Amino acid sequence: MSAGSSKTAIYGAIGANVAIAISKFVAAFFTGSSAMLSEGIHSLVDSGNGLLILFGVKQAEKPADARHPFGRSKELYFWSLIVAILVFSVGGGMSFYEGVEHLKHPSPITDPTWNYWVLGLSMLFEGISCFLALREFNKERGDMGFWATLGRSKDPSIFAILMEDMAALLGLVIALAGVYFGHLLNNPYFDGGASICIGILLVSVAIFLIYKTKGLLVGEGSDDETLDSLEAIARQQRGVEQVRRPLTMYMGPHDVVLALDVEFHDHLSAVEVERSVDALQDAIRAKHPEFKRIFIEAKGLSGKQRGSFASDLPVSPQI
Repeated sequence: MSAGSSKTAIYGAIGANVAIAISKFVAAFFTGSSAMLSEGIHSLVDSGNGLLILFGVKQAEKPADARHPFGRSKELYFWSLIVAILVFSVGGGMSFYEGVEHLKHPSPITDPTWNYWVLGLSMLFEGISCFLALREFNKERGDMGFWATLGRSKDPSIFAILMEDMAALLGLVIALAGVYFGHLLNNPYFDGGASICIGILLVSVAIFLIYKTKGLLVGEGSDDETLDSLEAIARQQRGVEQVRRPLTMYMGPHDVVLALDVEFHDHLSAVEVERSVDALQDAIRAKHPEFKRIFIEAKGLSGKQRGSFASDLPVSPQI
């Protein structure tokens, strides 16, 4: 997935959220709706989150240097974790607090017209933003199911934006229900309850994002299916007798480190082992291009080390 296509979804989310946040705050000012104020806070937080993820993408694209020999791809994971914390604390926390305050001091909505207009436009803009994010998400999805792909995705610039957009659409539905039933039944508690529900929704999304990005930041490896594939490729190479379970770690969405311990038959010469290792590295990259750095420890069956081989491609993260 190219950097440009991923950034398109981020730019779309930022633009939509800025416009929506302004309109929601205006509507909340004129109507006194707690749910509308919560939705304004939500959209404002989403705008800032989009900027932070965009900053993380740009930082992750910086080349390796002496102080960062493996590049800075993990910057994207760090800023995505900050985004998740902001969604939890600012978005979820303030929405929940605003809802509780509105329940303590209820004020009826006199004219919901502003709210209906803003919520309708917000659904339109959020729908466009969600469509852009879902389109990029589907590019890496293939034939897998939605939730399976979401669980396996390593690109926060896609799944974080998509989750926020989906939460925003659901939050708009909750806000619309709170405003409608609050005005219909002349019961301001519906409005406050909707705000609390929006807060719970945002906290739930934030917990999921924290769980996802924490694993990636700490050093998550490839799934079992990929590890099995790597072992199979290694065993197909000439002279390979035994292969230990590969060690992998995601440095970025499309930047994975691989360490492979391979035992060759003793009758192979050093030149033959080197050729076999080169062929192994080429075969791995042909099927799994995300492995930018491959380190292979070659040994003979007797346990004698035959050599250590490292292959490092120039990393230009395609977020």
